[in-house]
Amino acid sequence: MPALQDPDPPNAPRSRADLFWSFSWLALQGFGGVLAVVQRELVERKRWLTNAQFVEEWAVAQILPGPNVVNLALMIGGRYFGASGAFSALAGMLLLPMLAALALALAFGAVADLQSAQGALRGMGAVAAGLLTATGIKLMSALKINVMGLRLCLVLVTLSFIAIALLRVPMVWLVLGLGLLSCLWAWRCLGERAAAASGANPSPRN
Repeated sequence: MPALQDPDPPNAPRSRADLFWSFSWLALQGFGGVLAVVQRELVERKRWLTNAQFVEEWAVAQILPGPNVVNLALMIGGRYFGASGAFSALAGMLLLPMLAALALALAFGAVADLQSAQGALRGMGAVAAGLLTATGIKLMSALKINVMGLRLCLVLVTLSFIAIALLRVPMVWLVLGLGLLSCLWAWRCLGERAAAASGANPSPRN
């Protein structure tokens, strides 16, 4: 049976201004659950990435130094418009949200000691956890077309959860250990797929 293929995303950023305003709007919505907002905007609304491509891009952004969503913005902007696109996406991620954050920080400073304000923050934390959980479940569908197969992907997801949530393994050791093994196995699977494809479609003889 042929391997499932993830279709190419139908849309792309129209301009550097489109990148700037799209990432500005994305960042201004990112109260606590940034991952949920990023996936909804880039995959479901803008359709710049498919679910599988988003998972792959987010994985790369996560192991690079710096905030994940900033790394993702740089990668997407650079892909379509080079260095200027990367800076446009980065400016969108940082400029307006920074001004909004400063205004909110000044406003919250006046009520930070109130019990009602602290309770509101605890409530927002629960909502953020729910957003992240829902987005993680939604992205599970991308594993169906992963080159390693769904079962092995689910095993890796389970091991990662146990390592982080229960055993408190530092992220760097998880990436260097389980992450490196996953990359090597995926590389092997891709090699086998390429060999099988070349064997099934031999080049015509002269």
